[in-house]
Amino acid sequence: MGLVYANIELVNAWQQEAAKKHLIDKDEVRRMHTTVLVDSGATEMAINEVIQEIMQFPVADKRRIRLADESIITCDVVNCVEIRFENRICMTQAVVLPDDTEPLLGAIPMEAMDVIIHPKRQELIIHPEHPEGAVSQLRSIFPYRGE
Repeated sequence: MGLVYANIELVNAWQQEAAKKHLIDKDEVRRMHTTVLVDSGATEMAINEVIQEIMQFPVADKRRIRLADESIITCDVVNCVEIRFENRICMTQAVVLPDDTEPLLGAIPMEAMDVIIHPKRQELIIHPEHPEGAVSQLRSIFPYRGE
């Protein structure tokens, strides 16, 4: 299978909430469309410093990240990242990669949006069994015993 890309919209959810409370004008909410590499081998969403400069997501933490070449770097982690893909929306954190590194859509936001990679068409699609909206998995392999 080759590389799979998807067009998504990013929204600064912190600003969106501020606009709902009339603290800022709704036109001030930062949003952008971008193309991301869909990488089911990556855990999280990753944006780059260029996107972060535009979007101004709140920085929550720093984290050590292992890259594909096995090197480890320290990156900012930002909150309040809303991802929109077709009829799906996901709230997540994102790792901020250096410079204009290619942004990635990892397994956690893919699972949250209930989207899958169609290997033959090499594209990201909404789960065909749930076209009307995302279905999340909350089942545990261990039964709860209330202890």
